[in-house]
Amino acid sequence: MSDTIKEDIAFISFKASIDSYSPLSADTWLALRKLCKLIDVSNNDTIYKSGEIPETFSYVYTGLLRAFICDEKGNEYNKRFFSEGAFPGAMVALLLSQPSTFTIQAMEDSQLILINHQGYRKLLNDCRDLQRYHIQYLEKNWLIKQEKREVSLIQESATQRYQHFLTENPSLDKRIPLFQVASHLGITPTQLSRIRKKLKSE
Repeated sequence: MSDTIKEDIAFISFKASIDSYSPLSADTWLALRKLCKLIDVSNNDTIYKSGEIPETFSYVYTGLLRAFICDEKGNEYNKRFFSEGAFPGAMVALLLSQPSTFTIQAMEDSQLILINHQGYRKLLNDCRDLQRYHIQYLEKNWLIKQEKREVSLIQESATQRYQHFLTENPSLDKRIPLFQVASHLGITPTQLSRIRKKLKSE
């Protein structure tokens, strides 16, 4: 399969993800595609680095990424995982043109579509169909999911948080090392092992 065909297939997937929220017109889609670039990244590659001002956000065509923060001792805390169809990026840093407070790193060999943020914002101002998509995506993936996660961390037990993680990410449990899942849930790997053992015995 030629590189051109592979790229076309990746962009078909990209457009399908957007259209699942709200469809774009042909003109808007062509304008958006001009702002994008398909890249290959290897496992452990850093896509967006803490302390740097990003210029793009991404679409995950294939692969898996994580967003994490480090404390002063170098301990890592996973904020979120991004698998196929997700749009990872340091969005606050992009909006404020300031350094990112977290890092986004590949957890598998991945293919990403990079989206120029400055061009995207200009297109967003001009295209009502892109605005509709943008609002629906933000509501579902940032506002609703973020609120659920904040409530979960405070009100739910570690077992409940793990069960919800499995429900919301049915394919990721086998792709992510247990210590990374534990970091995301705010528990230790030992705690997670005990939870998994208990659930299997029930």
